[in-house]
Amino acid sequence: MTDQPTIELNNGVTIPQIGFGTFRVDEAETQRVAEAALAAGYRHIDTAAGYYNEAGVGAALKASGLPRDEVFLTTKLRNGDQGYDSALKAFENSRAALDVDVVDLYLIHWPTPTRWLAPETWRAFEKLLADGAVRAIGVSNFLPQHLGRLLETAEVVPAVNQFEIHPSLQQQAAQAACRENGIAVEAYGPIGKGEDLELDAVVAAADAHDVSPAQVVLRWHLQNGTIAIPKSATPERIRSNIEVFGFELSDDEMAAITGLESGNRLYPNPDEFEATQFRD
Repeated sequence: MTDQPTIELNNGVTIPQIGFGTFRVDEAETQRVAEAALAAGYRHIDTAAGYYNEAGVGAALKASGLPRDEVFLTTKLRNGDQGYDSALKAFENSRAALDVDVVDLYLIHWPTPTRWLAPETWRAFEKLLADGAVRAIGVSNFLPQHLGRLLETAEVVPAVNQFEIHPSLQQQAAQAACRENGIAVEAYGPIGKGEDLELDAVVAAADAHDVSPAQVVLRWHLQNGTIAIPKSATPERIRSNIEVFGFELSDDEMAAITGLESGNRLYPNPDEFEATQFRD
């Protein structure tokens, strides 16, 4: 399962196209769950300071015995840590929690447009990249207007933009803005919290290929050139979500799933989410 498709980022770094997400994985369970993902063949783990489970991810990585360069590791900056000096300090805290020397991908978690500290935060990210502390830098939840504002001052174009994408919310304008600027598109919530798995086009494709609806949706992401980070705490689903390389959706099946767009946003609107992500 380690021979997986990869995406080459705009700085030449490669990222496995299927990753394992850890959003809302309890910190007490994170090591067990992440170890299960690594044992199942995932070589890309996604976490964030705002998830409060970086330490569990780092412990799983150590416990797996896998060479560090075989696992692509992403973490993200909390909203309340945006700003130049605070971002640099927060990164060191994340690196210590993960117990690694280098983070593969570091993301600004949300644009927080009413505060708009992204330019100075991005300068800190560019410094981390130049210093070799990270291999690639990017953003998360940046809509076209946020990307445009950031690119006005950025010296380094983000390598990745991670945002909500699933069949019923595809955010095509955001995807187009990324691809026009050479930014890889990464989908979180890629199966729509399970809601998209009951849609007729998804079920029909699953029946046709004798696979699960979740596998169909993840295969749709792969064939669209999207990086996807499904999340599950169930060992069987963890394994199933990475077993998506043995079949291919037809053009008609791809079109039918793409036609499921309904604007069904399941996570916060990036124009409105301003929480610091600090615990009370």
